[in-house]
Order: sequence, then structure tokens, then C-alpha cells
Amino acid sequence: MNPNQRAYFRRRLLLWKAEILGEAKATLAQLKSEPLQEPDATDRASSETDWAIELRARDRQRKLLAKIDAALERIETGEYGWCEISGEPISLARLEARPIATMTLEAQERHERAERVSRDD
Repeated sequence: MNPNQRAYFRRRLLLWKAEILGEAKATLAQLKSEPLQEPDATDRASSETDWAIELRARDRQRKLLAKIDAALERIETGEYGWCEISGEPISLARLEARPIATMTLEAQERHERAERVSRDD
């Protein structure tokens, strides 16, 4: 991977991270400004369900932030774009689709098949 490609993915990851952090701040601000005080039990249950879904999404994004940070670290160390299993380069198309990818598509498929088999046992 050449320096321009690394710079492109670094910018892309940083923008993605900033977007996630912005959404998290907006959710927190909304939680602070709109306490759940619905007079009707059904409305309150509906609001609580909506917030539970929102908070679950934020938790997934929190985990995604760790993966983004790991990808940024791999860019700095020169390991970005290389499969952690096979050592082969990860295709640019795969990195474009999933910038936090750590495995080639083939290695990821093998990993998922093995995971599925061990889960079935």
C-alpha cells in the first residue's frame, strides 16, 4: 500500500470516528434534555424501548471505535492492509467496503466457517 492510500484510509477512519463521536454526544445531550416522564404507561414503555434500541446502537458504535483506533494504529505501524492470518495484502476493494478489516476476504470466510462449526458442536 502506497503512502497516498494509507493517508486516504487514515482520513476516512478519522472522519468515521468523528461522526460516531458526534452521534454519541447528540444522544447524550438528548438523554439529558428529555427525561422519561411519560404519564401513560404505554407511552413510557414505548419511549423506554426506543431508548434501549438507541443505547444498544451506541454500544455497538463504542466497540467500533476500538476497531477504528486499532486500524489507525496499524496504519502508523505499517501493518494496515495486511491480513493478520495469512500475511497477504487485503484488497483495496475490501478495505474500501470495510476499512477496519484485519483479514482478506478468504481468511475471513474461513474464520467464519470455523466459528460456525465450533458453535454447532
